[in-house]
Amino acid sequence: MLNIDETGHRDSGKRMWTWCFRGSDFTVFKIDPSRGSGVLLDVLGEEFNGIIGCDYFSAYHKYRGLTDCSIQFCFAHLIRELRFLKEHLIDRTHGWASRLLDAIRDMFGVIHRREDLGNRFDGELEDAAMEVLTRARFRVPEDKKARNLSARFANDGDSYLKFLTTPGLEPTNNVAEQAIRFVVIDRKVTQGSKSEGGQRWLERIGTVLATCSHQGKSLLDVLRTSLECFFRGERPPPLLPTG
Repeated sequence: MLNIDETGHRDSGKRMWTWCFRGSDFTVFKIDPSRGSGVLLDVLGEEFNGIIGCDYFSAYHKYRGLTDCSIQFCFAHLIRELRFLKEHLIDRTHGWASRLLDAIRDMFGVIHRREDLGNRFDGELEDAAMEVLTRARFRVPEDKKARNLSARFANDGDSYLKFLTTPGLEPTNNVAEQAIRFVVIDRKVTQGSKSEGGQRWLERIGTVLATCSHQGKSLLDVLRTSLECFFRGERPPPLLPTG
């Protein structure tokens, strides 16, 4: 399971993208001029067959078509879009978005009541998930945004609900968004890099910093040990656990 996100910025006037790959015990950053699926191919290769948590950006669709990976589309992004329709539009679009949000709320309510429901949990969860799919595709208004959201469920409903049948899979992409947030803040404070060498430095120090934070390790201790190993001509200890 891998959560992925990306954020845009300028480097010496050129448009660049910082990609974040968040695993169970590591985080990797990559800075690239592309926001396309080629970056995913460069990092993950053509044989990645895991599950990617992400938003509904087209690069992930294309990468899925080139590999055997599965996708969990982010429910948080979907809910924000539905809330926008509910709050800013009227008539049928407002009603459709409200009904779908209610169905999603009810589905997560069933999940939160799992222990109380006991043997009834599986059946009620299946019914609640079916209600989400039904409301997403029933009585859809003519509004273009509503039609597009409804089409997502027609084409990718299983990819929104994969977390229901995959233990440990989160329904949102929050972990990747949280990991990339400090990159955005750092860039605003330092103005980022101005060269390819600077990009590689930010990738590496960001990867070490985020992974240390994820594992509860001291960044200072890891850097000190790595430098000591470098001066002794030795390989530094790996950040990832070894089997």
